[in-house]
Amino acid sequence: MIIVLRQDVTPREIKRLEDSLHSRGMVTTVIRGEERSIIAVIGAIHFSGEEFENDPAVLEVLRVSQPYKIASRESGMTPRIKIGDCLVGGPKFLVMAGPCAVEDRETLLQSARRLAEMGVTVLRGGAFKPRTSPYSFQGLGEEGLKILAEARDETGMKVVTEVMTADKVELVARYADILQVGARNMQNFDLLKAVAEVDKPVILKRGLAATIDEWLMAAEYILGGNQKVILCERGIRTFETKTRNTLDLTAVPVLKELTHLPVIVDPSHGTGVRRYVLPMSLASMGAGADGLLIEVHPDPDRALSDGAQSLTFPEMQRLLKALQSMAPVVGRELELSWRHPEVKASTSPPRMQVAYQGEPGAFSETASLAFFGDIKPVGFPAFRDVFEKVASAEAAYGVIPIENSLAGSINQNYDLLLEFDLVIVGEVKLRVSHNLLANRGVRKEDIRKLYGHPQALAQCDRFLRLHPDWTVYQTYDTAGSVKMIKEQGAADTAAVASLQAAKIYDVDVLAEAIEDNPQNYTRFVVITKEARLHDRCDKTSVVFTTPNQPGALFAVLKLAAEHQVNLVKLESRPIPGRPWEYMFYMDFEGNMDSPSVGALLRSLPSCTEKLKVLGCYPSA
Repeated sequence: MIIVLRQDVTPREIKRLEDSLHSRGMVTTVIRGEERSIIAVIGAIHFSGEEFENDPAVLEVLRVSQPYKIASRESGMTPRIKIGDCLVGGPKFLVMAGPCAVEDRETLLQSARRLAEMGVTVLRGGAFKPRTSPYSFQGLGEEGLKILAEARDETGMKVVTEVMTADKVELVARYADILQVGARNMQNFDLLKAVAEVDKPVILKRGLAATIDEWLMAAEYILGGNQKVILCERGIRTFETKTRNTLDLTAVPVLKELTHLPVIVDPSHGTGVRRYVLPMSLASMGAGADGLLIEVHPDPDRALSDGAQSLTFPEMQRLLKALQSMAPVVGRELELSWRHPEVKASTSPPRMQVAYQGEPGAFSETASLAFFGDIKPVGFPAFRDVFEKVASAEAAYGVIPIENSLAGSINQNYDLLLEFDLVIVGEVKLRVSHNLLANRGVRKEDIRKLYGHPQALAQCDRFLRLHPDWTVYQTYDTAGSVKMIKEQGAADTAAVASLQAAKIYDVDVLAEAIEDNPQNYTRFVVITKEARLHDRCDKTSVVFTTPNQPGALFAVLKLAAEHQVNLVKLESRPIPGRPWEYMFYMDFEGNMDSPSVGALLRSLPSCTEKLKVLGCYPSA
């Protein structure tokens, strides 16, 4: 049984409820979340619970059918496990990487430095190693923990390492940010109870032959005292001999259905073969995993532990690039440390973190969460509102759509970039899937009117042409369209919006994925007042005008070619007040501080009338 408490519940009321439950022989665990708090009631329940439903401190009473009460999705809890700047289980996809074992100081620090340069935010490494053979390298123990802590102090990365016995939990927790319970210890109940007493995230690996229910019951031991549990699928033992284990990726969607706990995958142990790690990592992301645990070594052939499954640094870099490319397809954003914009501190902090255009459930909100992670972005009716909030320092950042792969550029936002003195510090590429939504009970044949944002409607042109009898109305936002039909209670009206909007406003989905082409992506840019360059900025955007004379644009392109700068976008826009004359928006690869890009920017004034750098930032 789960007793969901009201938000304003007091400690005295919680104690009263627990005392009443204890008098009935029940064991209770209080779990406090940001959105809701609950009392998990454990034991054979021989009472109806009606008296608790009527208690003024109680919002509702849930009967949980699963044997695992706290881990069950029926508990209504949501994953809120924060590791650094990343909310594990949210839109960010977290990669943890490092050597299987801490072999020596030099190797571990070399690995940490290289991985930090790639943007990896969590360093893995075993100080205590459970090995099948007693003659294999067993780890450096506390000396290894001290080396991990030194690597964290130098690079800023969080550290995850395995704890093998209950009596070592306090020692490992003193050095590590995240504790790992290995596959061989999944049912070491004394160890599970010990890590339950630690206020740090715990990665619980699946046992070699454990069922999913057994795995979740093991998690229940930890959740009784520590709600920061992350499940890790690392392969199970089968009759197959071509791989070290059989990586059970079906467990990921099954777990997503059964539990609210985040799920990551370890394809290194899951396959035991280096060349299989990249494809199984991509498959893990596609299956819905929240992150990866990857083994990386400077020289895998000389590794003291699991060299055959460890990636080299170039292989790890290729893996991260592949994950970056795939992430927008599944609606995720790869968590890399250098992707966070570096903004100078303000003496008067803004009232909000991030502004976007639209209502909750809008794609711009999704993009904001994908880029920044654990924030509460604030929506506004118009794009100009977002620019004004950032320009006035009422918002630290704004997230705005700039172009779509089907419908083209959002011209208004290009014009606003020119009008406001703001800079681009990042970008997000989001796969956009549109859906036909209507109020509960409305059928497709009942529809006479359709609401949608102009860009969304343009991206669904083929579908709309199948329904010429519908009257189409343009609105300011996709999610706002759903909000409108919900408030009106319209029985003959539908909206084009996201599945998230359907969930937020509790409406029916009449048709899914109605966009013209599944390769439908929108590029969003992150804007702020001022930013500092860093070495991971690899894309520059400018706007310029040229004299109205033959060869003027060619002169600009010739300079780019001479300086070996690769252009990735060039688009013209009319110059206000100068009919039939145009300005040009140009994106190109490279950092402003690099010799080639720097030389190009110094040369451009010689063949342009006006030049404005819109930003230099990490590409998505």
